[in-house]
Amino acid sequence: MIRPLLLLICLAFPPASLTVASLTTASRASAQATPRPASETPQASERLPGPSITHHELTLPDRTLAFRTEASAITITAPDGREEADIAFVAYRLDGGDSSRRPVTFLVNGGPGAASAYLQIGAIGPWLLPLGGERIAPSQPADLRPNAETWLDFTDLVFIDPVGTGFSRLINPDDSLRRRYLSVNGDAAVLADMIRRWLVANDRIGSPKYFVGESYGGFRAPLVAEHLRDDHGIAVSGLTLVSPVLDFGWWQQPDYAPLPMVTLLPSLAAVHMEAEGTFSEARLREVEEYAAGQFLADLMRGVHDKAAVARLTDQVSLLTGLDRDAVARQDGRINAREFSRESRRDDHLRTSVYDATVTAQGRDRGSDPVLDAMTAPLTTAMLGFYGETLKWLPNREYQLLNRDVARSWDWGRHRGQPEAVTDLVDLVSLDPTLSILVTHGRTDLVTPYFGTALILRQLDVADGDQRLRQVTYPGGHMFYTRTDSRRAFREDARALYSGEAG
Repeated sequence: MIRPLLLLICLAFPPASLTVASLTTASRASAQATPRPASETPQASERLPGPSITHHELTLPDRTLAFRTEASAITITAPDGREEADIAFVAYRLDGGDSSRRPVTFLVNGGPGAASAYLQIGAIGPWLLPLGGERIAPSQPADLRPNAETWLDFTDLVFIDPVGTGFSRLINPDDSLRRRYLSVNGDAAVLADMIRRWLVANDRIGSPKYFVGESYGGFRAPLVAEHLRDDHGIAVSGLTLVSPVLDFGWWQQPDYAPLPMVTLLPSLAAVHMEAEGTFSEARLREVEEYAAGQFLADLMRGVHDKAAVARLTDQVSLLTGLDRDAVARQDGRINAREFSRESRRDDHLRTSVYDATVTAQGRDRGSDPVLDAMTAPLTTAMLGFYGETLKWLPNREYQLLNRDVARSWDWGRHRGQPEAVTDLVDLVSLDPTLSILVTHGRTDLVTPYFGTALILRQLDVADGDQRLRQVTYPGGHMFYTRTDSRRAFREDARALYSGEAG
């Protein structure tokens, strides 16, 4: 089973001093809503309310942004007119200029089963919930502040919550409808249809169109782009994939399989170098060469080749900082779970698999210090945002991470090895003007950056073609919680939109 990913793999919010007053009211309103599974039918009185439009002016260190926000939902209908689902979204549109020619970007997170709060208030929207540091406290203040790294300067933004996330739900679900919406192809088709409907309703068909997806959202991105092109005659100008899974076959392998270990080793080494204060790009490149070379060769020799096991044990212990005896017990084969348990054992800490530089008390397995620690502050912040700023707080539970969606997901024809690489290659090879930015955090153990690098090495469209570009930042799965990484991410995105990356 695939664990929900964020991006993680993420809105407008008032300045921090104005956010707390209504938070209790907003939270109480949410608590009064009766929780129900994503598939359960809401009553007619519980359908999502009509649009709420608000206007804002945000003062940042080097600029002021005037814009409007819209919190609303688009109802997806069947060909016979039957209403199937309400898809909630929050849109930001900069004031002034020719909006029909201004870029518009649609953003989703992953899971499947994650709402878009991570990207919205963690990275790209006009307001930011700070979540950086070596520890993330679930009880931290949920106050938001102006986000100097927002992308709103160069693109309008539409954050989408797929069915079962945020406030989005099926309307009158049956088994057939659930299977279609909670599936690889059905989900991509519905998101494409929702985007088309938004573009038509807002007179934005002529705008340059972009798509951002985090984690499983990065897997979604090429599929959604192909559905837009093939089903609706709408082409995207660019894609940004944040900590993506491009091929689940590279990650969903047994413990004895060598490929996941090869993809993981550079990230483990990066964690150790950061802890020691010795990180350098040159040293990381050396680890990559070793991982794809002698490391892989020794793994393939197997556990009965004692000389190979000894070489692996020595090198893995040296590169990761793990105790040699602990590495030897695993025959030189360390996975993310083992690293999380062993890397800070002497300090009685465990590390997050989402960012192995972030820790929590206790050596044994438990709640993840990043993914699980983020849930409460992000949820609280979103409820306060909807209630106070957007004036749009539906009478239903807000689902930041809906694990029922992930458990119910139908992988369809992709079940053997779900992959989006084929769709990615088709998009790039057919459209010479399309640009794709692939981003990762170097200490992410969930979707290691080196796995994507190895995949892109296999593609003839990737060699020397800057239209398909991978960038790695300091940080983990949600690398944008680090200010410097968020800032660099914004500049790389700006280059994509301006055409400088092509």
